[in-house]
Amino acid sequence: MTTRRAALALALATPAIARAQPAWRPDRPVRVVVPFAPGGATDVVARALSETVGGLLGQTVVIENRAGGAAGLIGSDAVAKSAPDGHTVLLHSNAHVIAPSLVARMPYDVLNDFAAVAHLGRVPQVLVVNNRLPITTMAELLAWLRANSGKVDFASAGIGSGNHLASEIFRAAVPGVQMEMVQFRGGGPAMAAVIAGNAHMCIDPIASAVGHIRGGSVRAIAVAGPTRAAILPDVPSASEAGLPAWDAAAWFGLFAPARTPPAAVAALNLAFNTGMLRLAPRLAEIGVELQSQYATPAAFDAFVRADLPRVAEVLRRAGVQPE
Repeated sequence: MTTRRAALALALATPAIARAQPAWRPDRPVRVVVPFAPGGATDVVARALSETVGGLLGQTVVIENRAGGAAGLIGSDAVAKSAPDGHTVLLHSNAHVIAPSLVARMPYDVLNDFAAVAHLGRVPQVLVVNNRLPITTMAELLAWLRANSGKVDFASAGIGSGNHLASEIFRAAVPGVQMEMVQFRGGGPAMAAVIAGNAHMCIDPIASAVGHIRGGSVRAIAVAGPTRAAILPDVPSASEAGLPAWDAAAWFGLFAPARTPPAAVAALNLAFNTGMLRLAPRLAEIGVELQSQYATPAAFDAFVRADLPRVAEVLRRAGVQPE
């Protein structure tokens, strides 16, 4: 679905966006916690929305980066334990459903300690390499990986990030190749390591990678999945590049602490959905694709509950065990 059609579908799916006045409004700034370092895709989406959503809510929206822990554990835990009054929310990626597969003793319950508020779109993942490597295609990359097995530094945005999941799926698709997964505190630091030549490659959502690709600081090899990304039309899909088993995309969503009043959840859903509609052309330029079928809190909650076991199975097959 194109971004324009998705935006129209989202508007039709949430007609209240066009006319309703929310029954709840914040009485002080709204704190949006991003559980990763600045510069990654989750942070990019949060900052793109902050001003528009703040205007809709009538309060300043403050972005707070609280990086640390597998799958953004520190920031997520802070929100789970915050007052359920609508003034503190979590803007997370699909790392939210990865965490239980990595952490044996979770400090919070992914499903029961949060209220699903709004799905904020999906972003395809793209594999990039340091532009000084003599690699321009997937075939060249695979040959290079096999020739350098055990010597490859593969940057990741931290244990449990969406980048980590996409990286594990990639590693499973190229069996027999040894790659050292170097963990950073977010997608921004991981990409910086590849640009500087301190890592050979990484996988990143297009939202945060596209500027580096267009600026020539890294080289894009393929987009995960069966189709190309509209904003990177010259970059082949993984299927076109001969690696159909590599299929991964990041998603972003907004969560509130459990027991947040339904009126606050509805108002936040309204504001963030409206923000997504208004910013759809801008967000499309960084690869964010709207997902109208998950517009309501109930639909997004069902989506999260279905994605949790799917991700767990992917990581189990990759040999990832909770620690």
